[in-house]
Amino acid sequence: MTLGPLMLDLEGLTLTADEIELIQNPWVGGVIFFARNFEGREQITKLVSDIRALRPELLLCVDQEGGRVQRFKEGFTRIPSMQLLGDRLRDGVQDADTLLRDAGWLMASELLACGVDFSFAPVLDVDRSQCEVIADRSFSDDPELTIRSATAFIEGMHDAGMAVTGKHFPGHGGVRADSHLETPYDNRSLEDLRGRDLLPFVNLSADLDAVMPAHIVFPEIDSEAVGFSSFWLQKILREELQFDGVIFSDDLSMKGADIAGGYADKACCALRAGCDMVLVCNNRQGASEVLAYLEGSEAKPSSRLLKMAARKHPDWNTLTSSERWQNTRAALAALK
Repeated sequence: MTLGPLMLDLEGLTLTADEIELIQNPWVGGVIFFARNFEGREQITKLVSDIRALRPELLLCVDQEGGRVQRFKEGFTRIPSMQLLGDRLRDGVQDADTLLRDAGWLMASELLACGVDFSFAPVLDVDRSQCEVIADRSFSDDPELTIRSATAFIEGMHDAGMAVTGKHFPGHGGVRADSHLETPYDNRSLEDLRGRDLLPFVNLSADLDAVMPAHIVFPEIDSEAVGFSSFWLQKILREELQFDGVIFSDDLSMKGADIAGGYADKACCALRAGCDMVLVCNNRQGASEVLAYLEGSEAKPSSRLLKMAARKHPDWNTLTSSERWQNTRAALAALK
């Protein structure tokens, strides 16, 4: 079994007739949920079930990082920002690593219990306040603390049965610009990155199931944005870091991706550079253009994508009655 290389989104709380037809296209390999697709736990579980009835193999995911980026809220535990959790480790708070591990486990377990395969997490950018779009989504502006925090969080996600995605390779923490709105340029050298932003990816490459590259250009290193660059994805990530997991493009609808042209051009560049799957969100016409390109291309589905399927789907009632879930939920709620 293989999965198509396109991940797309849905309009609302239920499948439309057009979406039922769309997700049965064999070039579609996944669906990403947003807050507009969520009303409550029972509703999202039903939507997941409806999709599974059509294509049980599709990858279903969401950005459920915690803090500012948590799409599912009502009925789910509110996860604090990763910076708040990382600061506990920095400050030497007792059992900070245990809470990081349990937070990763709880976030993952709640999604898995609703049939979702994975969250695009954790953020491995080294930042505190430099980058407008990252900031407290990161664990720390210290690479070593980022590594220690992420290691515990990843262990928790894996313990729950969820694949992990490190983002945004090779690091989004060195620019102020938001790649949703423009293409950021980072003028640092590769040596500079090796000593800071790349360290979490270097140290955790064996633990990551997937990586998401940034829509950033490092002109001193390569002229292409990272997600369209064979230098970054093949030479650095695959060859140097020996990473053999999935490479997801960041959303091709982001302005930072426009440097590569139209949607078909962006998909072509990303896949040729080494991405296994491309995301097209909040632009149905763009997704249609990518599908049309794929149907006439020689693109081949990647077997790596199968690694992202959920390992477990716990029962919600059993999960929420467990001592670990109750204790972790209480501990996270107490954080300020």
